[in-house]
Amino acid sequence: MITLKNIRLPLKYNREVLVSAASKTLKISASSITDVSVRRISVDARKKNDVHYIAQLEVSIDGNEISAVSKCKSAEISLHKEYSFTAQKKLAKSPVVVGSGPAGLFCALMLARCGTNPIIIERGKSVDERTSDINVFWENGSLNTESNVQFGEGGAGTFSDGKLNTGINDIRAKFVLKEFVLHGAPDEILIDAKPHIGTDLLKNTIKNIRLEIERLGGKFLFETKLVNFMTNNNKITGAVIRRNDIDETIPTDNLVLAIGHSARDTFVMLRDKGIDMQQKAFSIGARIEHLQDDLDECQYGKAKHFLKAADYKLNTHLSDGRGVYTFCMCPGGYVVNASSEEGMLCTNGMSLHARDNINCNSALLVGINPDDYNCGDVLDGM
Repeated sequence: MITLKNIRLPLKYNREVLVSAASKTLKISASSITDVSVRRISVDARKKNDVHYIAQLEVSIDGNEISAVSKCKSAEISLHKEYSFTAQKKLAKSPVVVGSGPAGLFCALMLARCGTNPIIIERGKSVDERTSDINVFWENGSLNTESNVQFGEGGAGTFSDGKLNTGINDIRAKFVLKEFVLHGAPDEILIDAKPHIGTDLLKNTIKNIRLEIERLGGKFLFETKLVNFMTNNNKITGAVIRRNDIDETIPTDNLVLAIGHSARDTFVMLRDKGIDMQQKAFSIGARIEHLQDDLDECQYGKAKHFLKAADYKLNTHLSDGRGVYTFCMCPGGYVVNASSEEGMLCTNGMSLHARDNINCNSALLVGINPDDYNCGDVLDGM
């Protein structure tokens, strides 16, 4: 298999166009190409009168691949490695994973596939029940502090834009995308440079991952909160959980904390237990909103009629060294109330898969350093 990089494609293309582009790039006949597909694609809109796609293509040929690649600077032999995980040892007791957001869910999935029968505790509700609670909150402001946009199956991302972007080059990135597709996400996320699922499709995808974990022997305990943990000789021996106002201990040697950023009471408990913590820089800001059609016109010009909703990313550094930037831009999306505490306000952006709302929005953030908030307690930043 050959990978071709930086291949220009028109906004409307088919297999014949792909074959033609591959044959011209490799300087071989079209009949020599036995298979061609798009591996990654993005929009190049730097010139508004010449908007097009830039793609990576996967090509199979009838001939010597090494010889063909040697004659083309934009070609290389594909060396795609698949990520796999194998447990190094059997566990005597089920591991306990705290939190069912992306980190906890994928951790539990890998543990379940290794036959460890993980127990996943989640202070919020299952995604269906959670959806009902959130709709009530958005309609009349009645907040359930344990079932909301922050807490519940799938974590905060379930009711966000469903973006799957990362700035790191990691073999696990493709694995994550494939798992989402395997559990119901659209195939297009495998090739889009900025993959996106959308809240409407993500809810069922998350549920399907949970069902596979359960099929493999995992167990989910919703409306269940970690309130303490037990140790002996500085080793974990149990997780103390609270369900229906009753505390019980789950014996375990392995406790995974995938608790996100909003479980403030859990962080307080960990601090009081003497767990090492470190302050770090973070960002804070507000949501800004625009008409999507204005953005499409600005980014794509006349080509907007052939493309999906446009996005953007802006950043600058101020004279004092502080950074200001946009983040989690939601094309065709909504600004939503994502509060999880009474009397507190948290906003987020959310898009459905179609991204067809009249507005778009983005977070506008400024960097905050420990020196800005540190008064002596490691949790001052909260």
